[in-house]
Amino acid sequence: MKPLDAQAYVDGVRGGDRAILARAITLIESEQPAHAELAQEVLGALLPETGGAYRVGISGVPGAGKSTFIDALGTMLTSRGHRVAVLAVDPTSSISGGSILGDKTRMSTLANDPKAFIRPSPTSGTLGGVARKTRETILLCEAADFDVVLVETVGVGQSETIVAGMVDFFLVLLIAGAGDELQGIKRGILEVADMLAINKADGDNLPRATRAQASYQGALRLMRAGSVPPVVTCSALEKTGLRELWALVVESRGDLEASGEFQQKRQAQQVQWMWDMVEDGLRRALHGDPDLSALIRKLEGAVGDGHATPSAAALRVLRRFAERAGDVLTRG
Repeated sequence: MKPLDAQAYVDGVRGGDRAILARAITLIESEQPAHAELAQEVLGALLPETGGAYRVGISGVPGAGKSTFIDALGTMLTSRGHRVAVLAVDPTSSISGGSILGDKTRMSTLANDPKAFIRPSPTSGTLGGVARKTRETILLCEAADFDVVLVETVGVGQSETIVAGMVDFFLVLLIAGAGDELQGIKRGILEVADMLAINKADGDNLPRATRAQASYQGALRLMRAGSVPPVVTCSALEKTGLRELWALVVESRGDLEASGEFQQKRQAQQVQWMWDMVEDGLRRALHGDPDLSALIRKLEGAVGDGHATPSAAALRVLRRFAERAGDVLTRG
C-alpha cells in the first residue's frame, strides 16, 4: 500500500474517506517513532475541526448486553441524522497479545449503516481497559464529521473509571435478576457514573428491572452528595427506553454548557491528557534505556525481597534517569 503524507491523511479524514480514517487511526496507534511524528502533524492540522461531538463512554457488568445496546442506540441515532463513531475497546491477552476484535459482528446492524463507523481497538494492557490512543482516535472521528462518539470499554472495575476522563458523559449498563443487585459493580464506578441504565427490562424481567432501578437509586443517594445521576430502564432487544435515555444525555450537555462547566471539564481533560502522555513517555523512556532497565530489574528484586523500600528504590531510578538525561543534554 502506498505511504501517505500528512496532507493526504488530513484531506482524506476531512473528506470523510473511511479507508483514510482507518489508516489514520492505525497511524496514531503505531509504536514506531517516525509514525508518531507524522501522527502528531496530522492531528495538529485537524485540531481546529475537533471537539463538536457528544463523547459518551459506555461500560457495564458482564452480560449486560453492551454491544446489543450500542447497536440499538447507534442505529436510533443515525436514523435521526447523527453520524456515529463507535470505538470498541477489546481485551488483549496478557499471554499471547492477541485481541478478539469482533465488534463488527456483534454490532451487525450498525456495522452496515453508512452513517456509522466502528473501530475495534486492542487495549494492549492499558490501565482501565481503554486503548492508549483512544483520545486521539476520538479527535480523528470528530474531524471526519462524526457528531456522536461512543466509547465502549471492557467490563467494570475500579481502574476502568479512566474512561470518565476522556468523555463528556459516562453511562454504566447493568442488568437485573442476577442476584444481589449491588454486586459485580465497584463503588468507584458508581461515584463517577453520569447515568445507570438497567438493560433487558423486558418480558418477565421487567419487574426485576424496576426493583433494581429502585435499589440503585437508593445506593446512589447514600454515596453521592448533591445531585444523584438518573437510573433508567431500557431494552436494547425491544428498543424501548432508548429515546428517553438519549434525551437525558442531551439535557445533561445542555445544562453543563449553560453553566460553563462543559468547557471547564473539557479543558481539565486536555491538561490531564497532557500529563498522562508525559507519564507514559517517561515510563517508556525508563524501560527503553538498557542501563535504566537493568537497574529497574535489580531494584524490583530488592524491593520484592524486602531489601529495599519502594520509596528508596524509586528515588534511585529517578536520580539515575536525571543523570542520564543531563548527559544527553550536555552531549547535544
